[in-house]
Amino acid sequence: MPTAALRRQDARATLQPLVEKAIAQTPIFDIHTHLYAPAFSNLLAAGIDELLTYHYLVSETFRTLDMPYDEFWKLDKAGQAELAWQQLFIENSPISEACRGVLTTLNRLGLDVKQRDLNALRQWFAAWDPDEYISHCMKLANVHKIGMTNSPFDDAERPTWETFKGDDRFAAGLRLDPLLVDWQNTVKFLAGEGYNVQADFSGQTFAEIRRFLDDWTGRMQPMYAMVSLPPTFAYPDNTECNAILEGAVLPFCREQNLPLALMLGVKRAVNPDLRMAGDGVGRSDLNALQSLLQNHSDNKFLVTVLARENQHELCVLARKFRNLHVFGCWWFVNTPLLIEETTRMRLELIGPTFTPQHSDARVIDQIIYKWDHTRSILTDVLTDKYVDVAVTGWDVTPQEIERDVKSLLGGGFEAFIAR
Repeated sequence: MPTAALRRQDARATLQPLVEKAIAQTPIFDIHTHLYAPAFSNLLAAGIDELLTYHYLVSETFRTLDMPYDEFWKLDKAGQAELAWQQLFIENSPISEACRGVLTTLNRLGLDVKQRDLNALRQWFAAWDPDEYISHCMKLANVHKIGMTNSPFDDAERPTWETFKGDDRFAAGLRLDPLLVDWQNTVKFLAGEGYNVQADFSGQTFAEIRRFLDDWTGRMQPMYAMVSLPPTFAYPDNTECNAILEGAVLPFCREQNLPLALMLGVKRAVNPDLRMAGDGVGRSDLNALQSLLQNHSDNKFLVTVLARENQHELCVLARKFRNLHVFGCWWFVNTPLLIEETTRMRLELIGPTFTPQHSDARVIDQIIYKWDHTRSILTDVLTDKYVDVAVTGWDVTPQEIERDVKSLLGGGFEAFIAR
């Protein structure tokens, strides 16, 4: 009679190659990024200088850089990248996840990182056509579609939508942050665009906000609407944000069968000298989310939380509310330790009915490392779960593994938004 340890060993020997193959071969829908199709040329970020000045690395650079913040920001992109390279890769070992990500990306692109030659790297990237490079990165990452973040309030982005005809590699996401967290400025913008809105919500304000949402949904054809909210977000509450949610956003999303993605827990500008790198994290009160789910059962919500302390409660809510789809390991949770912990917990609580990761990439090259690192973790965790059931006598088939992996890497998300 084989021991329990031998049964687990035999099950792992059979199942791990099947899981590795399924995860390696399944094309990914990267459901939320800050990337753009080539038509948005002024917003498209790619290449070594963009990788090195990504805000994750900027904040790390200042850990050891003895330079006033203003002096750093006066430098051009190349100068900032050179400082980051020197501080994080030459004078210190690049073992943080953000630094390791740069090395993984360069390695997968076929570049020799041992030379530590920044100028040679720049020359290699400069030779690429931007459109071809996007496809190259997507092929290396095995990503078949990229979810964008698109703001109708962004002066740099808005004009492109007048002529943009779409790109099969990209899907739009309608960003609503200014509408929900900065109403006093947004009401002026909407009025300037010809919408009859009032700061006190009188008259046709809510109807006009919905008309604005309808106009931009028609242009973008978004997968979902989205907003990042601070840890202080409360619902129900007597705030402008709540008034707009109740009066316009939630009814509009319900009528359009458009999920609302909530990204909860970001503290903006805890160190404003760091600019985009200066945001922090706080624990959210998920009673607000519970109330939204209870009071708006006909709305669909995609939710990710920034604080580790919120992950378990979010997962429990997903057990209770089928109008909630949990996704991603976002920003400060995007480290191997927390990705593994969070993914394992989610599988144990809700099975394969969530989307474990989105890249949140701001530089196209980043999809390579973020998905390489995620695949490795997902392989280990999912293999463990299949072994757990296999030793009970349950027969885990290759077809079932492929089905589950497809769901986890975008298929479950697509089913949820279509439902």
